[in-house]
Amino acid sequence: MMSNILTLSGCFLMSLGLVLMAMPELIEYLKKLSLKQTVSEYALADDQKKAGTPIMGGILFIVVPVVVSLLASLLSGVNVLMDEKYLITIVAFVGYGLIGFVDDWLIAVRKNNDGLKPGQKFGMQVVLAVLVFLLYQKSDLTVTIPFTDISLNLGWGYAVLALFMFSGSSNAVNLTDGMDGLAAGVTLIALVPFALLAWMRQEFNLVLLILCLIGALLGYLHFNKKPARVFMGATGSLALGGILAALAMVLKEEIALILIAGIPVIETVCVLIQQISVRTFHKRVFVYTPIHYAFRIKGMMEVNIVKMFWIVEAVFATIGFFVALG
Repeated sequence: MMSNILTLSGCFLMSLGLVLMAMPELIEYLKKLSLKQTVSEYALADDQKKAGTPIMGGILFIVVPVVVSLLASLLSGVNVLMDEKYLITIVAFVGYGLIGFVDDWLIAVRKNNDGLKPGQKFGMQVVLAVLVFLLYQKSDLTVTIPFTDISLNLGWGYAVLALFMFSGSSNAVNLTDGMDGLAAGVTLIALVPFALLAWMRQEFNLVLLILCLIGALLGYLHFNKKPARVFMGATGSLALGGILAALAMVLKEEIALILIAGIPVIETVCVLIQQISVRTFHKRVFVYTPIHYAFRIKGMMEVNIVKMFWIVEAVFATIGFFVALG
């Protein structure tokens, strides 16, 4: 037990330290490649000032946790690639990050916000979700209703659920990524319940990966807090959404994910309501969506909005954790 705790602590600190040391170099490299934020003409006035900030900072908090967790396992004599749950989580994490990378690259090269077309992005997300399901299909395809003894065996219907989880979660975090420190902080908080659940269920390899990612995100937040020196881009946001969905899948907490990822879910629901209302009734329900912008329009400072969303996410994550225990 003590050796595990020391390993986890060491890997957490190593991931944190590596990101803190390497990020300044990555920022300068991204600047040289002119991989910078392109702001839409429809963006809010304050966001226009963020044009030119390097994007794709998410590359570092994807690479570092994966490398550190793999090396730690190798040094301890454990072949984590034989751990199906770890492998599925890594495939989702890196795979969705690659989709985001392509999207970011196209936006940066074209000097506008025209990255992957919605159909192309969704198609790639579908392919990856199917791949993850195929890796997972020999496992438990049931969904348990919290606080009951009811388990529903979905069979191949689980593939539809997997598609909904992965595309929904990745896009939800992407929508949340609109203010300095917002998406990274929210996701970091959402990872804590999964780390606790994995520890309680003795899924050491998953705990290791999650803590490495939390350490990397803390390091990234040092550079992403207002005023942000770097943005994660779709590279980071899609990867973070992908890993949240993957953890919910392998830990069998598909329903609890809705609460644990409370803020991204709320962001997505608000956008959907707004779109349906505008297209159907030609009226807005909210001042602006994603909903975090509505608070800015009402005069609230960005830093305070981010802190408020972190607190609300912490409440949702706590409730989701106890639902998972039920």
